[in-house]
Amino acid sequence: MNEEEVKEIIGQVMHPEIDASLMELGMIKDIKLEGNKVSLTMVFPFPGVPIRDMLIESVKKPLEEHGLQVEINETVMTKEELQNFFKMEQKKWKGM
Repeated sequence: MNEEEVKEIIGQVMHPEIDASLMELGMIKDIKLEGNKVSLTMVFPFPGVPIRDMLIESVKKPLEEHGLQVEINETVMTKEELQNFFKMEQKKWKGM
């Protein structure tokens, strides 16, 4: 498996409330693949996101199903990233 294949897998993970992938929303960055270990950073719009655990699991599970070990770091969006996230959220909101 290479980094592009990892990005393809993660790129299919959709946000449960917004009709967009986590990648499209800017919530995934710094993807690195070393052997069978993937590390990435999940970028949340604010601390304490109520669906945090669900989002993390939605990224980890498909990667682990491909035999990869997954390390997820977390951070909060910058002002600019947050503005882009909210624009996309408004356009593609579907709710739960």
